[in-house]
Amino acid sequence: MAKEIERKFLVKGDAWRQLAEGSLYRQGYIASQGTTVRVRIVKNQGYLTIKGPTVNYSRSEFEYPIPLADAQEMLDTLCVRPLIEKTRYKINVNDLVWEVDEFAGVNKGLILAEVELTDESQQIELPDWIGEEVSGNPKYYNSYLVKHPFSEW
Repeated sequence: MAKEIERKFLVKGDAWRQLAEGSLYRQGYIASQGTTVRVRIVKNQGYLTIKGPTVNYSRSEFEYPIPLADAQEMLDTLCVRPLIEKTRYKINVNDLVWEVDEFAGVNKGLILAEVELTDESQQIELPDWIGEEVSGNPKYYNSYLVKHPFSEW
């Protein structure tokens, strides 16, 4: 079984911006109660992802590339509105890849950083631009932001 182990943090300041170029992500959710089913487009590739419920920092995750036209049609016809729009920056720090998501649209102003781990007990050194940890707080899940956009908090 595929397993995702990740921790999530708020981002402070702008020091991270000079460390990487971003890629535009557009994604939507077909289902998001317990198990989430997500459709995503990154650059010119579509993806279908199924994630199980989060326990501690872990959850089951299965992701598959799908044709771009299929992903676009699913985003247009099957996904709950609003879609998630964000720019993702991948930043290498101490042998870990930090993914910084700068949200746009109705979630503009929210900036989150995630780091995937190999083990839940893995020790990590936090970069200076990392703020409060929000791992496990469903308020910061992308699937929550669809129903409760950051602009409404």
